Amino acid sequence: MQRKFVTNLFLILSLNLLIKPFWIFAIDRSVQIAVGAKTYGYYYTLFNFSFLLNILLDFGITNFNNKNIAQNNHMLSKHFASIVALRIMLAAFFCIITAAAGLIIGYTWEMLEMLLVLILNQALISFILYLRSNLAGLHLFKTDSFISVLDRTIMIAMCGFLLFGHMRDRTGTPEALVPGGPQGSFNIHWFIYAQTIGYLITAIITFVIVIDKAKIKRLVWRWPFFLMILKKSYPFAVLVLLMTFYNRIDTVMLERMLDDGNGYGAVQSGIYASAYRLLDATNMIAFLFAGLLLPIFSRMIKLKQSVEDMVRLSFSLLVVPAIVIAVCCYFFRNEFMETLYSGTGHIEESARVFGILMCCFVPIASTYIFGTLLTANGSLKQLNIMASTGMIINILLNLYLIPRMEVFGSAVSSLTTQLLTAFAQVMMVQYLFRFRINYRLLAALLFFFISAIAINYVAFNLHFEWLVRFIISASACFALAFALRLISIRNLIHIVKYGE
Repeated sequence: MQRKFVTNLFLILSLNLLIKPFWIFAIDRSVQIAVGAKTYGYYYTLFNFSFLLNILLDFGITNFNNKNIAQNNHMLSKHFASIVALRIMLAAFFCIITAAAGLIIGYTWEMLEMLLVLILNQALISFILYLRSNLAGLHLFKTDSFISVLDRTIMIAMCGFLLFGHMRDRTGTPEALVPGGPQGSFNIHWFIYAQTIGYLITAIITFVIVIDKAKIKRLVWRWPFFLMILKKSYPFAVLVLLMTFYNRIDTVMLERMLDDGNGYGAVQSGIYASAYRLLDATNMIAFLFAGLLLPIFSRMIKLKQSVEDMVRLSFSLLVVPAIVIAVCCYFFRNEFMETLYSGTGHIEESARVFGILMCCFVPIASTYIFGTLLTANGSLKQLNIMASTGMIINILLNLYLIPRMEVFGSAVSSLTTQLLTAFAQVMMVQYLFRFRINYRLLAALLFFFISAIAINYVAFNLHFEWLVRFIISASACFALAFALRLISIRNLIHIVKYGE
């Protein structure tokens, strides 16, 4: 099982590291520069708002299905047609409720027009993730790896062409929110429509692949089955809803709480988006880990196999690099923001927020491991208590800090919430699985963290170009991780060659 995890992890990471960083830094970043902080801030706020009620699209079915198919492969043919029919109804319900919520909180008609397309995009994303959960549940990881980058590949081609032909100046005037926009400008709606086309094509191709595996010819409407699935997936739904709120509500609260009628809240949201971009890229790597780990953990738990070694392996492969990335990015925060957004304004504010947000990657990486294990174990009650507490803490912190510290306060709120929820999940795993406490590992991690800070402090003050200093810092940190055997290339090679 460890061999399957490592070999497929290498494939999916290779594909995603080729495509998704290019999307984030070459396309998404260029769009923000083209339309300006204010316009992009409106888009980013609406994008996150469309996420808040995303659970109505899925209702926990994807996580439930991933775990269920991994443990019972024959369930794909039995339930697929009915679940697709159920998801169609849920998608219609989601569209109505989210659009109504946008009206209630006072979005303008221009913003609602954008929101409607983003709602459609969310429906397509959710459907793709459900289809991919079937591929992962069947352990068709290679097929899933290529599907995972298909939508972004299509979007890169389309947006690259549009950006090349229609790059505008960097004034960021709000006319870009209006369909058509100013003469010769890049319109934010083009960016959204390109995503729609990419998601639609990917959904169709993935649907055809899964249909072939499931041997289904038509949809089946079975109301008793719908109720049964919703009842079983309900705990997953509550968990996703709560975690979505404390991960996505920051920018929505920023834009609404700081709205002065002239778009100041949108500008603050745009600053948050520019700082969040690199964290978003690193989160994709952690998300891919979770996508592989959930079906693997689920099957191992069903077969009553020990998951301790798998947890330790995934921890060393994800959390240790997360520490390196977080510490290095914190020290070089100003240099990163100046390089990415030179001449666009708000560099100093973005750098302060960026440093705090990148520290979130360590608890987020931990959550993708321990939270996934708890999900595979069916410990939904404990996870929901943790997530509801995290949501309350995040909202209260935002209500207190945003009026006083604006976008920086929102970043502090996010880091505090992530640290508390990650710690809670580690404690829950230890309580439920009774892993042997590895004091050597804990001591090595503490020494590594302190040493990483010292290494970056020294490298930061060297008299070289910042990128050279950054590479020296990161290389020295990884060398130390290998020396402390926190990451063992020898063990990875052994697993790939000889299995366990």
